[in-house]
Amino acid sequence: MHPVPVPDAAAYLAGRWSIDRTVIDERSGARGTFVGTALFRRVDDELVEAESGEFVWAGVANPASRTHRLVPRVDGTADVLFADGRPFHHLDLRTGHWTTRHPCAADRYDGEFTVVSPDEWHLRWWVEGPAKTQSLTSVYRRLHPAS
Repeated sequence: MHPVPVPDAAAYLAGRWSIDRTVIDERSGARGTFVGTALFRRVDDELVEAESGEFVWAGVANPASRTHRLVPRVDGTADVLFADGRPFHHLDLRTGHWTTRHPCAADRYDGEFTVVSPDEWHLRWWVEGPAKTQSLTSVYRRLHPAS
């Protein structure tokens, strides 16, 4: 599978996506899933991503959600922020593939973004720290409005 170049990350991500995510605790072998949607919508000069769905861990299902903000740059890249404005990582999809790292207290998050088509992209995070070693693999598929 060859990555699909995206000249403008914010323009590409705008809209509604389904999410299928698998979370694996590498230490215990426990697995969880998240199924939901992500809505990337313009708010002023930013793109706000709101994810919501159901997270199942150890057989227990709970509602789950999170929000990020994308600040587009003129070169087609974007800065990704947490909902409160703290920096998370930079995002450059111009080659269709991007890796990034985010230190979070004692943990380290290594991310990999791959655009596989105009309507699908994959995201993988590897998390390592003193209390956890996890992998999170997500597939995002564009949801088109009903005709």
